[in-house]
Amino acid sequence: MKPWEIITRLESDNSRLFKESVIREAVKENNIEFFDGIGYALDSFTTFGVKKVPEKINENGNGISWIDFYDICVRLINRELTGNLARDSIEQMMNNSTKDQWNNWYRRILIKDLRCGVSEKTVNNVVPPLFSIPTFSCQLAHDSAKHESKVSGKKMIENKLDGVRVITIVYPDGRVDQYSRNGKQLLNFQSIKDQISSVASDLSQPMVLDGEVMSSSFQDLMKQVHRKDNVNAKDAILNLFDILPLDDFKKGEYNVKQKERTEYLTKWYESNISKLPNVTVLNHALLDLDTKEGQKLFKMYNKSAIENGYEGLMIKDPEAIYECKRSVAWLKLKPYIEVSLTVISTEEGTGKNLGKMGALICEGVDDGKLIQVNVGSGFTDLERDEFWSCKVDGHIVEVRADAVTQNQDGSYSLRFPRFKCFRGFEAGEKI
Repeated sequence: MKPWEIITRLESDNSRLFKESVIREAVKENNIEFFDGIGYALDSFTTFGVKKVPEKINENGNGISWIDFYDICVRLINRELTGNLARDSIEQMMNNSTKDQWNNWYRRILIKDLRCGVSEKTVNNVVPPLFSIPTFSCQLAHDSAKHESKVSGKKMIENKLDGVRVITIVYPDGRVDQYSRNGKQLLNFQSIKDQISSVASDLSQPMVLDGEVMSSSFQDLMKQVHRKDNVNAKDAILNLFDILPLDDFKKGEYNVKQKERTEYLTKWYESNISKLPNVTVLNHALLDLDTKEGQKLFKMYNKSAIENGYEGLMIKDPEAIYECKRSVAWLKLKPYIEVSLTVISTEEGTGKNLGKMGALICEGVDDGKLIQVNVGSGFTDLERDEFWSCKVDGHIVEVRADAVTQNQDGSYSLRFPRFKCFRGFEAGEKI
């Protein structure tokens, strides 16, 4: 079966078991072209350096072989073809391909989106090691509230930023690729990439810079992350907090202590600071949380983080290695706000909450800001039944959230709102 015919089959049914059965059939057929192609598409570490790949709308060409396509892919990956040369090569391949071959196979590889509901995890669940696809993952933090015993001893304290996690891979030849924490390639921070590229020759091997991009506004930043046109990310700043070799990142861990990685990152940055106006290294403090002085400073840093608009604090073990998974070596301490709002109406739920309350539609003024928000989490099943059967309109509800946010129309809402409790027993009562 032709690879694009397999893709069409995978599109035809949303069942995971069906998709796995189709992939198993391809394994039995030893369909090398199919697995090479989906490997290129699903392996986050493989990039082609192209933003737009046209769709074929004219008549069929005679078709092109996988070997010819593969040759162009290798040259794109190695950046032997860039700019107009890359565009012309892709256009020539499109003209020579059949419609199905191009639109349903080769083009989807180049845009790294198979559009058939298959991820690298789906493939790896059913294929032998020969056909497995590398998975992309980075170190993530646990909530400190669930690991209070770990908030002790000597720790590195950093401000927790309210931005977008960006994994930057830098090659000594100047190539720079950027990804989200889930391995989706980011193309809209070109000025940052250009600056890092200018100092890449200082590195002896491909390195991973772990950090977070901040902008003047979180919502403005989110608009730019995946925008294809009219991108404006000139005020974006990449705040770095870790570094490790690419080979170790791919293996899933780097057996070097946090304090040593931070020291190396700081030295590398300071030696190139003049060429990196849109890059910085996050400041940190070393505290001993087992001492009164350490606890006093910890509270001071936490208060300062809240007052200066940060999400909270990061608490890191200076002796821990880097692991590409969620780890207690990194803990996040996120403050929250509590706002009293009036329930305007009740919305029915969907799915398992059909016939129950799905969300409370709330409104109120806090610190001079009119807040309008749907609160759909923080309820027990019993509360969903009770609030749906008993009228709660007009009651004052206490809502816990991460922050107040501003919408495009100038109104205000809450980030991650969740129900805490009612403030009284009667409508309008606040106790």
